[in-house]
Amino acid sequence: MPRSVVELQGVWKVFGDRADEALQAMRDDAMSKAEVLECFGCVVGVRNATFSVGEGEVFCIMGLSGSGKSTLVRHINRLLEPTAGRIFVDGEDIMQKDARQLRFLRAEKIGMVFQNVALLPHRTVADNVALPLDVKGLCRRDRREIAERTLALVELSGWENHYAHELSGGMQQRVGLARALAADPTILLMDEPFSALDPLIRRQLQDEFVQLSKVTGKTTVFITHDLDEAIRIGHRIAIMNDGGLVQIGTPEEIVTNPVDDYVADFVAGISRLTLVTARSVMIPIETYRTHDAGALSGALRAQEDSDLDHLIDLAVERDGPIVITNKQGHDVGVVDRQHLLRGFQRGKGHA
Repeated sequence: MPRSVVELQGVWKVFGDRADEALQAMRDDAMSKAEVLECFGCVVGVRNATFSVGEGEVFCIMGLSGSGKSTLVRHINRLLEPTAGRIFVDGEDIMQKDARQLRFLRAEKIGMVFQNVALLPHRTVADNVALPLDVKGLCRRDRREIAERTLALVELSGWENHYAHELSGGMQQRVGLARALAADPTILLMDEPFSALDPLIRRQLQDEFVQLSKVTGKTTVFITHDLDEAIRIGHRIAIMNDGGLVQIGTPEEIVTNPVDDYVADFVAGISRLTLVTARSVMIPIETYRTHDAGALSGALRAQEDSDLDHLIDLAVERDGPIVITNKQGHDVGVVDRQHLLRGFQRGKGHA
């Protein structure tokens, strides 16, 4: 398991003059968000959020508008103060940090990218990217060198001397990402950075972000309302509703094993062809051998992380079961046509 870089423990955020009373009522009487608003005139932003994000992980938090996802992410760098709970960054309790220490945390360890990147119109692309370096007091030559190097990472070499109005929406988002990366932070917080873009540009930037994440290895908390986007880029996904975390898991776990009807509705239209793996649908090889060991002679083989799409190709190529092997090359399971078809069934609803 990678070490934890971001960790939230029982974080609550309640907006309103009677926030402490409302929090106590929710803890003691399990009051709902609507009941808190009616009784105390308070709005519940985050409800008892607990999770950790490992080093180099892309952790997606998703939910509908008003679910609390953007409120939650702003607690990680204490742009918002929690009503209750503890927050750790690189093992340090940031609730204990004073204003000066928080400024250092935001400047050195955490970069943030918003949906509206708010580029300064009077600054060139390079100067926009170098803005956090300017704040840190780096000389102009060093700022320029780092800005050019970072712009190359986001495929904007040659645009250093242009201005924001000369760039497309997708290019402006790249500049915003480059600005967040320029200070070489440990953590990236990204709040729906691609949601305002056209679908084709959005998909292109998603692909580029996935590749960039592999290159930089940044620990990322990515906010989105789009499950397709979360599945494309996230190692794990947290689904929020009414300020609370409903389910946390890998894309495969979320799609194949939704914990309730709310999550099942989210994943109902998601294709499982590239999400469900052989590991999820296979039966242990010893169990299969007791029934029909002879059928495995000369069978095709696939890795345990092979997806349904690949398994279907193999099933079309040749009749008979498919033997599943692990990374060490050992036979660990079998997928036959029956279990392959069941792979499509999983996750359609919550029983």
